[in-house]
Amino acid sequence: MAGLGSFYGIVGTILLLFAGVAYFLTRLLSLYVIIHLVLGVLAVATYLASARGSLGTFLGERSTKQGAQALLYSVLFFLALVMVNYLSTRNHHRFDLTEEGVFSLSPQTRNLLQKLDKPLEINAFVEVGSDPALRELLNGYREVSSHVSFRLIDPDKQPDLAEKFQITAIPAVHMQYGERTNVINKVSEEEVTNGVIKITRAEKKIVYFLGGHGEPDINDLREPRGYGQLKTALENESYETKPIILSADAAVPDDANLLVVGGGDRALQAHEITAIDAHIKKGKHALFLLNPRGTSELVTYLAQWGIQVGDDVIVDEQLQLLKGRTFTLTPFVTSYGAHPITEELSRRSNALTTYGMSRSVEANAEGKAGVTVVNLAQTGPNAWAETDLESIFQRQTARLDDIDRKGPVSLAVAATANLKEMGVEKEKESTARLVVFGDSTFANNQYVGQYFNRDLILNSIGWLIGEEGLMSIRARTIRASRVQFSAEQGTAIFYLSVLVLPEVLLIAGLAVWWRRAS
Repeated sequence: MAGLGSFYGIVGTILLLFAGVAYFLTRLLSLYVIIHLVLGVLAVATYLASARGSLGTFLGERSTKQGAQALLYSVLFFLALVMVNYLSTRNHHRFDLTEEGVFSLSPQTRNLLQKLDKPLEINAFVEVGSDPALRELLNGYREVSSHVSFRLIDPDKQPDLAEKFQITAIPAVHMQYGERTNVINKVSEEEVTNGVIKITRAEKKIVYFLGGHGEPDINDLREPRGYGQLKTALENESYETKPIILSADAAVPDDANLLVVGGGDRALQAHEITAIDAHIKKGKHALFLLNPRGTSELVTYLAQWGIQVGDDVIVDEQLQLLKGRTFTLTPFVTSYGAHPITEELSRRSNALTTYGMSRSVEANAEGKAGVTVVNLAQTGPNAWAETDLESIFQRQTARLDDIDRKGPVSLAVAATANLKEMGVEKEKESTARLVVFGDSTFANNQYVGQYFNRDLILNSIGWLIGEEGLMSIRARTIRASRVQFSAEQGTAIFYLSVLVLPEVLLIAGLAVWWRRAS
């Protein structure tokens, strides 16, 4: 009985130790803590009752010394684990080893948060005041910027706050930055970041879309050809979009920060070219989205800005499963130029953009004073610029001939023009920016959501307008799958993994050792 009593003493000590650790970690007198305190005291009392007068003899036994030594080592090891866990909690760092960074904030979100210069207060109203995914997301925001603070609120328990912030439905996230406020009803990273953009931007920039030539409709969200999704993406980043038709005596409005030209199937008139030219020579900016064939008036006009638009269509050779080598007019691009628009894309080895059909667009600024042109996106070496358009569009055949230009072929450029150096009369230094794509479909409803197309078009617009802080890789709407637990499930997992399992293993190990030693 004395030997068994000493085992009770060791087990009782372990139970009391785990009760103390559980209370230290949770700061709660939970059922786990109470049960361990009661059982621990009973076990130690049993040991003391069994030992009684033979305590001195018992302490002198070899088995007792070995047991005490084993218990001491076990306790020291466990205390070391507790200390490591405590230090890691106080110095929390997350490491995302996934290739796409699916458990990390997007570069755009990080860039935006790092530029905050005053407090950003976030009040999230969610059911029962608990949303593990949202808490994890907002914790990530707070880790990036000390200006971010947040709390999760149950509107049923705190209706006064819901009334104060005018919350009528949940989930809802109320943000305040200085005097500006915003409320969103979706809790993804994309929506929260867009909400932050809206309240941190000093003014809305206006983007005009030229119409009248069969261009895609910026209000059409359903048809593949429409630009409705592009318009929505722009408005989410606090841009204002407007359509414009340039009549015979019309000019591009002075409040236009950017003019988007392209996607039409009819030629521009001379007075429209004149109005576009006047807009750019004011030091304003323009985005041209071209198509293969036609638009000869724009080809001639863009040449003066050091931009060479080819009378061709890009053919891309691809290897497809079960089909082998095939030729397609839908090129894929993973090679990007050294430019702020494509800086983040260049850092990723698999940042793919795709184009419905494109002609070549290349830098050709030699001899153009004050003009700098950079190729933005290039095909792979297996593509080429096919000049026999009749063969492509009428006979659906393509062959690389001597007159064709072999890849890599550029299909987009960015140009910066110092207007004073170009000879445009200006009282002070002024710079115009142009971006030209050989394809207008990559930004439509069918393609803009594919791969990194949205990032490329929005980065292009951001650079043209001067919003470099927003030029990055945006949050993906669909992230990697993850398991979400309720608060009760999380607590159960904590107790099982951190306390119960180590405790059971420790007691079982001591029991086996004690039996063999006895």
